[in-house]
Formats: sequence, structure tokens, C-alpha cells
Amino acid sequence: MTAHKTATITGASRGASEEAMSAFGEVVQVLNQYLDGLHTSDTAILRRVFHPEAHYYSATNGTLLHLDMDQYFPIVDKRPSPASQGFARTERILGIEFAGPVTAFAKVESSIPPKFFLDFLTLVKLDGRWQIVAKVFEYTLQNPVTV
Repeated sequence: MTAHKTATITGASRGASEEAMSAFGEVVQVLNQYLDGLHTSDTAILRRVFHPEAHYYSATNGTLLHLDMDQYFPIVDKRPSPASQGFARTERILGIEFAGPVTAFAKVESSIPPKFFLDFLTLVKLDGRWQIVAKVFEYTLQNPVTV
């Protein structure tokens, strides 16, 4: 189901450690699950990738929109999924950076037509797994692409 374009690890050298490459792969897997959850509006998937205390921010409309997950998930549950409307998948992982072994930042494009999003996602590794703790995004309105 996942047909996402994959990013390169920012700042990776030829001698990147096996541990760093493993962390990169783990973060890519979480991001692909995130994108699957958005495309299908599946909050069961999104609950696995977001930390329960994660926050969601945007100022696209000129005022700060700030939601916690208890506010965000019901919105996702109510909206028709892009998949159910026949919209093509347009997402891309543009980049992943690591601040250290348990902190990462990802830049991701996605769409829920007619909105096309650029997400900045902050992830942390807790209890052995990567989770999104913050989503900050902006969107533009565009004509949707159907399958």
C-alpha cells in the first residue's frame, strides 16, 4: 500500500553508523504509517504514530490553530478520506534530520484535497519506538488529482 518517495538522511556520511541507518529506517517506517493514516483517515494508524501528548499547529489562516490529539482525532474520524474519494496519493518525505539518537525532524508533503500540506514533524524515540510529538504545517489550495 505504501508508495511513498523516500528521503535521504540529511548530513549522512558514507561512514554513517549502522545504528544511524537503522534509526533512519525506523523513522521512515513511522512516516509511511503517518501518510497511510492521513490518506485513509484511519485514526487507529495515527494513534500509533502520534505520542498521546502530541500537539498540532498551523497559522495558515493568520491565527494560531493548536490542537491536542483528543481534539485532532475526532476531526480525522469525521472527514471523508482522500482514498475513499479516489484522490491520488501525492505525498513525499522530503528530508529527515537527527539531533541525536532519540530526536528527529522530518519534512513531509501530503494532500487532503483541495489542501496540499507541508508538514514539519518532530519525533522522539520513547520506550523503543519513534513517535511524532509535534506537527507544524502550512497548506495551499490546489486542484486535486484523481486516480
